[in-house]
Amino acid sequence: MSTRRMLAVVVLVPLLAALALWAFAWPAARTAPRDLPLGVAGPAAATAPMEQGLRQHAGAFEIHRYADEAAARSAIEDRTVYGAVVVTAQGPELLTASAASPVVAQLLQQAVSQQAGASGAEVRTVDVVPTPASDPRGAALSSSVLPLALSGIMAGAVVTLLGLRGLLAVTALLVGAALVGVVAAVLAHSWLGVLTGNWWAEAGSLALAMLAVSAAVAGLAALAGPAGIGAVAFLVMFLGNPFSGAASAPQLLPEPVGAIGQWLPPGASATLLRSVSFFDGAAATGPALTLAWWAALGLGAVVLGNALKSRSGGAMPTADEPALAPVG
Repeated sequence: MSTRRMLAVVVLVPLLAALALWAFAWPAARTAPRDLPLGVAGPAAATAPMEQGLRQHAGAFEIHRYADEAAARSAIEDRTVYGAVVVTAQGPELLTASAASPVVAQLLQQAVSQQAGASGAEVRTVDVVPTPASDPRGAALSSSVLPLALSGIMAGAVVTLLGLRGLLAVTALLVGAALVGVVAAVLAHSWLGVLTGNWWAEAGSLALAMLAVSAAVAGLAALAGPAGIGAVAFLVMFLGNPFSGAASAPQLLPEPVGAIGQWLPPGASATLLRSVSFFDGAAATGPALTLAWWAALGLGAVVLGNALKSRSGGAMPTADEPALAPVG
């Protein structure tokens, strides 16, 4: 028996290490634009050469056409596109939104400057939605994904290991998530100044991100036992975190990694937090619904697991019940 356990450890540890290396290193090594939404504004005759040059990067950009600069700015602020090239009489102008992704903003500057340089034109860059001055690289927001995931895993595990069940467990998860949301908003918005949107919307987003993970952990553990904690932790840490695109953008990750990451709590959390903090809630519905579904299913599983255990426990005879005496 001991030999089998030793062999299991010897095989399992390298396998997990290889899986972790693949999950984190592969997307980072294959970072490149894939159907990245980009706007082009101006007269059709003037924008045609620019569009043609951008389309030479096969599959890199998804071109959206706009009549003028005002329409292109609105599209960026609504998170429809990451940036836009405006062709004017004075030359091309690049509109970016570093708050959406500093990596994408830099990539667009390189791509558009290279394209315009072939024709001898100079590109003027305007950051429509910039990152906060206290976090110019957007590192603080992308770094918040991992702590929120870890906090959610720990909260769900603690609720499970303490034996909390049913409505008591649901209450503990809700109150814990709310407190984490408030504390995180105080740190990130009020103290560090790396979040600049509506304070309560940010606190609610942070709380929902925490609840999505903690409820999933406690819910699966209520149905499948302690193994459920490890299953959700594996899914969130080994897939959700590297597939989130928080440090770059989902459209820069290999397909279908970017899409999968947005279905998992870390990716949805990063997208939601960017929307409420820098874009006045634009495009926040999708990630908010994703987190809400995770939270609702997790809390439902907590209640269901308690009901199933109560039913099975009620059907088992207890030692305190008196035995029936035979008649006669």
